[in-house]
Amino acid sequence: MQELLNAGLARALDLGTDALDAPSIELREVRLLAPLQPKTMRDFVAFEEHVEGVRRSVDGQEGVVDAWYEAPRFYFTNPYTVSGPGAVIAPPAACRALDFELEVAAVVGESGSNVTMADAHNHIFGYTILNDWSARDIQRREMQVSLGPAKGKDFSNTLGPWIVTADEVHSRRDADGFLDISCTVEVNGQLTGHDSLANMGWSFDALVAYASRDSWVHPGDVLGSGTVGNGGCLAELWGRRGEQTPPPLQTGDVVTMTVVGIGVLENTVGESRAVPEIPTARIVDHPRTRADQADV
Repeated sequence: MQELLNAGLARALDLGTDALDAPSIELREVRLLAPLQPKTMRDFVAFEEHVEGVRRSVDGQEGVVDAWYEAPRFYFTNPYTVSGPGAVIAPPAACRALDFELEVAAVVGESGSNVTMADAHNHIFGYTILNDWSARDIQRREMQVSLGPAKGKDFSNTLGPWIVTADEVHSRRDADGFLDISCTVEVNGQLTGHDSLANMGWSFDALVAYASRDSWVHPGDVLGSGTVGNGGCLAELWGRRGEQTPPPLQTGDVVTMTVVGIGVLENTVGESRAVPEIPTARIVDHPRTRADQADV
């Protein structure tokens, strides 16, 4: 896949046309892996409704901070724990509040730095579904340090079932560059959330442009939209309802994400793995600290 990304979208489409003349294999006869091993993964938070609900759930605060409206915020997540459709997801051993997050991700196909809004769409190779799994109880504790999320997030990311090239998806762009695409998520066959990418606060063009500001994007980079609103994750619903309803994910639960024009991404929650113990912080009695206290 990385070779196709490096070659660019036009060349990939030519190779795809040639492949249509080659012998085919029934999809049910193969097991799909993640469509690519990303070089980097920037995950944005572009849905206002999601931010408002999750902030209430994770931080206990109302509303959306002013800084969210200024620019499309993101964090770097872990490309080393990417899985594909059908994978069984092992939550962290300490997790008691496992959550899914329904997102769509743009896959970069052309390098660029300080990319303009007008040119940003040309840097997108295609789109795939992203499940940004979250251990909400771990995340809540980590973010009290004003840094993170870390282990509340990086244990798993799922991409798939494939990459739909930009020429197909961009036919759904409106006049402002937003994609009018419906997204839904089910747990054990029960609808939990649904939204449209048209409700993003920023278009994918803006995500590409902002990611490349004073930096670079390269083929193989993944840019997540952030979780959709209206039940795109459990924590949003918990924040609005003041209780964990629906309950956190449990072993055996099946999470099914459907994005019109892209496909269906389904995974099952598995058992946690045993992990080595890590000690708590060593408290150091600093001489300078004692002197400062004496002066006071």
